[in-house]
Amino acid sequence: MDFLETDEHRDLRAAVGAIAAPYGGTYYAEHARAGTECTELWHALGDAGFAGVNVPEEYGGGGGGLVELSLVCEEIAAQGAPILLLLVTHAISAEVLAEYGTEEQRKEWLPGLASGRRKVVFAITEPEAGSNTHKLSTRARRVGDEWVVTGEKYYISGVDEAEALLLVARTGDEGQLSLFLVPTDAPGLQKTVLPVDVMLPEKQFTLHFDEVRLPVSALVGEEGQGFKQVFHGLNPERITGAALCVGIARYALSRAAQYAKDRKVWDKPIGTHQGVAHPLAKAKIETELAALMTQKAAWLHTNGLPAGEASNMAKYAAAEAAIAACDAAMQTHGGNGVAQEFGLLPYWGLARLLRIAPVNREMVLNFVAQHSLGLPRSY
Repeated sequence: MDFLETDEHRDLRAAVGAIAAPYGGTYYAEHARAGTECTELWHALGDAGFAGVNVPEEYGGGGGGLVELSLVCEEIAAQGAPILLLLVTHAISAEVLAEYGTEEQRKEWLPGLASGRRKVVFAITEPEAGSNTHKLSTRARRVGDEWVVTGEKYYISGVDEAEALLLVARTGDEGQLSLFLVPTDAPGLQKTVLPVDVMLPEKQFTLHFDEVRLPVSALVGEEGQGFKQVFHGLNPERITGAALCVGIARYALSRAAQYAKDRKVWDKPIGTHQGVAHPLAKAKIETELAALMTQKAAWLHTNGLPAGEASNMAKYAAAEAAIAACDAAMQTHGGNGVAQEFGLLPYWGLARLLRIAPVNREMVLNFVAQHSLGLPRSY
């Protein structure tokens, strides 16, 4: 076992950090408050080849894997710019299309994902299904040379920024899951903004599919094999979500440590007091532990090894670490912790969201109890 990063990965961290740093916390907080996409940073990452670092080289990508994409997610977050859509466009859509897409689908979509000029978001969640994928009701039925889609999706991120959806729907008499590429401007697709109070650059949507017609070529992979294909994207989403949380924690702790050194009360920096220092030190330890688990999960997936357990554990640990780091950072700042000038609240909100999504902490605990400890299934 070698816990030292390679020169290539250190160089990748440095290069991504150098691109994200000029945007940083002020840029992100302004876009999060306004609910506007971080287009300039997204294009900068794409132009440098980092948005598509996990896309195969023959389609214009970097030819790396989830280890490299996780480093990109962590480093932009560590510079104060945690772009959530990297999780769905590249960790899910690019991974699934590269593995299961037809050659025509790869040629059409992967170069745009690699360049940062196109986005494909993911549509699986439904109002009545929650975390239970087996209860999905959106259906695609075959009618001649077309697929016709009816149903509803809920909490779908970034639909207004994307050219297509990677849709999960039921097909066939037995209602098995299949994946489809659906243009976001398809006739019959109704998109409604779902208001949330979390400050995010990315908007959430409810989608209604009213007899949306798709060509036969819209099917991704084999009909009825969607459950297996979905998890080729869901584990990467959890891993990159964990990486984003690690980066958020690093950013919050760096801001808090600097404030604790600069802010003086009774002629001493407040960081000299253990009541201030210890919560930050504890959060630092938890962040480093989460980072190790995230790196392990990314390595397992990249090397084609079972990564479900590690992915869930990494996501759980990193979300908890990010919330703790943001909370400690805000407490360190006192009243300034909620002041707009210091811009910490959007990061706490995103970290809190990532405790719920893409899989909530309770479902992670259920997974570990059943699959890691061998306990009876609780649901």
